Amino acid sequence: MKKENEMLLKQFAKGKSNEVKDLGIQNCVIYTRVSSKEQMDTNQSLEWQKKYCVDYAVKNKLDVKGFFGGTYESAKSDERKEFSRMLKFVKASKEKISFILVYSLDRFSRTGDSAIYIAGELKKTGVNIMAVTQPIDTNSHAGALQQNIQFIFSKYDNDLRRQKTIDGMREKLLRGDWIGNAPTGYSFVKGMESQTIVINEKGELIKQAFIWRANAMTYEQIIEKLKHLGLNMPKQTLGGIFKNPFYCGFMSHNLLNGEVIKGRHPALIDEDLFLRANEIKKTDGFTSNKANDNLPLKVFVKDAESGAPFTGYLVKKKGLYYYKVNKIGIRINRSTNIMHDKFKELLATYTVDSAQIEPLAIQLRYTWENLTETNTGEKKALSLKLNEVEEEFYNLRKRHAIGAVSLDIYEEFSTEMKVRKEKLLGDLEKLNQKLSNPKELIQFTCQLSANLAPVWALSDYYQKQIFQNTVFPKGLVYDSKIEHYRTPIVNDVIGCVAHASKILEGIKKPDSLNLSEKSGCVPGIGLEPIRPQWTQDFKSCVSTNSTTWASRQSKKTLKNKR
Repeated sequence: MKKENEMLLKQFAKGKSNEVKDLGIQNCVIYTRVSSKEQMDTNQSLEWQKKYCVDYAVKNKLDVKGFFGGTYESAKSDERKEFSRMLKFVKASKEKISFILVYSLDRFSRTGDSAIYIAGELKKTGVNIMAVTQPIDTNSHAGALQQNIQFIFSKYDNDLRRQKTIDGMREKLLRGDWIGNAPTGYSFVKGMESQTIVINEKGELIKQAFIWRANAMTYEQIIEKLKHLGLNMPKQTLGGIFKNPFYCGFMSHNLLNGEVIKGRHPALIDEDLFLRANEIKKTDGFTSNKANDNLPLKVFVKDAESGAPFTGYLVKKKGLYYYKVNKIGIRINRSTNIMHDKFKELLATYTVDSAQIEPLAIQLRYTWENLTETNTGEKKALSLKLNEVEEEFYNLRKRHAIGAVSLDIYEEFSTEMKVRKEKLLGDLEKLNQKLSNPKELIQFTCQLSANLAPVWALSDYYQKQIFQNTVFPKGLVYDSKIEHYRTPIVNDVIGCVAHASKILEGIKKPDSLNLSEKSGCVPGIGLEPIRPQWTQDFKSCVSTNSTTWASRQSKKTLKNKR
């Protein structure tokens, strides 16, 4: 009777019973992962992990209700796709899940305290994490502590690996090598012993975008122009490109701790153009003004004595615009009428007489055809030399592989051969430059050269900026003492065309041409058309974006004038 009463009273007991209940077959899920795509592609450990987990489930009478993972997911974050899908399934499953089987605890997570929290939350719902190669009874305090220590050590090991990786990446950057994907406009050359980055076709368009931006063109206008050239560029991406010093030969990266390092890659643009595109000037405290149709020469023209740029302002009472030098101690002010008239006079010195257009076009076409024929022979010769260098390089590598050449000798001669090869490839690239329609381009260039001042005067602000930078790539300086412009560099095409025009004019008027005063590049005159020695300069010029601008920006202007 006493025992029966004790059994009845037991239903009022508190706390969990220590008696071991036979729960029969319990449910589980299996999670497997690797930490890199390479491991996944080569099936490293994924099937092995799965096999161990399945064998453990069978041995311990666990019914597998699902497989998760089976791919590469970094364990440093618990925002993994498959990991999250597994947790969601475990919590929502109608069939009670008692275990998550993993090969080892670091396969579950390497997040330390976050992993401990997730394991604790799962345990509250009756789900235990079981590492089949590290079986721990987490129902005891000692077992739970041991599992938590394993999670912490996994995070510590992951942090050590991460720090080693970061240190290696930083050292690589300090050597001048880039890490990650090549920026737009650049490509990696595969198969090279050292990192080699080259400028691709998009790079030339990016370069033109920098020039447009430096000439105060808006993002919207640049995006539209790039679109017509076959390059779609969102505004945010374009803004990132303009602020990336990689394009002027430097590298900026979070791992460099605020430093900018000179890279070993080729610079797409020079530093001055990069700074101009970002509205950063090297002059004392100078900031460029916004676009103003009345002041197209601002910034483009600098004071001859101080080197400071001309800015502009409006005298509201008179309604007149003026240029001025914005530097302490310098008081130079000139009306826009004076400086614009002087600029037109400068353009006139490079303007071709309309009567010379046809004979000049014939001469330039002959020069181009002659140069093209010469290039064919040069390309064959360079190709033969390139094949010889590649064969020598192959033999050197082969002899080094079989031990016939020591490492120090191999490194010395391989470096020399690489330099020779790169030079030959560069020379071939120059000779491979082509024009789709040289006849039309030459004709248009001659017509443009006969109308330089009118084209500039009838253009809008942005077209004037491009025109100025095309004709005078390094800008102009103005000598206020003699009221005269100086021209550091003139576009080779414009200069050659003007020079050839003066030669042709001298042929018709011998008295007006003193050959002894001309430069040594002027050849003798015979029955055939003249063959000036600046043909190589002409070739390099007509294959640049400067002539592309002419055909795109000024056709309408020339038509209107005619």
